Amino acid sequence: MYLMEFSMSPLSKSESVGRYVARSVEIVERSGLDYRLHAMGTVVEGELEPLLSVLRECFAAMQTDCDRVTCSVKFDYRRGRVGGLESKVASIEQQLGRKLS
Repeated sequence: MYLMEFSMSPLSKSESVGRYVARSVEIVERSGLDYRLHAMGTVVEGELEPLLSVLRECFAAMQTDCDRVTCSVKFDYRRGRVGGLESKVASIEQQLGRKLS
C-alpha cells in the first residue's frame, strides 16, 4: 500500500488558489480513496495505479484554465501496510504519550 502526498496549484493565478485546489479535493473524494487534507497539501492512501490516476485527473483539471501549474509529489510504500494515514500519526502520539491536535 502507498501513501501519496501531493500539492498542486496554478502559478498563473492570484494569491488565493483555494478554488483551484478544491477541484483536486473533489477528484480525490470521488476516487473513494482514504485521504487527509492539510494546510499544505493532501495525503491519499491506496495502490499505485489508482493514486497515479487521481494525480493525472487533478493535473488535467488544473490545466483546463491554468497556463502554468506546479506540483510536488511524495510516495511512501510499505508492503502489507494498510491504514498508514492513521498508524503513522498514532505512532508519534504513542512516542509522545499524548494525542496531537
